[in-house]
Amino acid sequence: MKVGVIQFPGSNCDRDVYHGIELAGGNPEYIWWSKKDLSYLDAVVIPGGFSYGDYLRAGAIASITPIIDGIKSLAKEEKPVLGICNGAQILAEVGLVPGIFTVNENPKFNCEWVDLNVRTNRTPFTKYFKKNESIKMPVAHAEGRYFIDEQGMDLLNDQDQIVLQFNDKNPNGSLFGITGVCDESGLVCAVMPHPERASEDILGSSDGLNFFKGILK
Repeated sequence: MKVGVIQFPGSNCDRDVYHGIELAGGNPEYIWWSKKDLSYLDAVVIPGGFSYGDYLRAGAIASITPIIDGIKSLAKEEKPVLGICNGAQILAEVGLVPGIFTVNENPKFNCEWVDLNVRTNRTPFTKYFKKNESIKMPVAHAEGRYFIDEQGMDLLNDQDQIVLQFNDKNPNGSLFGITGVCDESGLVCAVMPHPERASEDILGSSDGLNFFKGILK
């Protein structure tokens, strides 16, 4: 299965994602931001980092690059699209997932391991987890606080679009501890925690590997 790993100037988790996809048994390929035709791919992952230095706001400049049209086309073709950290910010910026990821409540870069609740397993990325299963992955962001208006929140609950929530500790002040959401189909998913950094036990957890295994199945 061919999985594109999108690269922007400032991406820094692309090699980790590439490795995670390989561990899961996939065939990853780096894709530069200027490419438009992604139709030959089976899925894409937008990795974390600081695309274009997070100028203006995280994901803002990346959201107007040529590759976004290709990513939107893949979503229309019902192929899996996963955005991690900066990738999640980009997916929210272009409207492929609801809500926004904005500056942390405590406006500092936050990097730590967190316990998470898997709110839904209807997405390809969470299908190998039980609903409400507790998993462990790290976060590393300064603009990861999730927010959506009241009407949007009602839709998230009604349509089972909340993917991950913080367990107990809410390190960035996200609304209701939400740190991962998906579109209505469940095929486009944006998560702030880093599954690629939790893809092997030697790293502290292998829970994140299921995100990549799910893409391939």
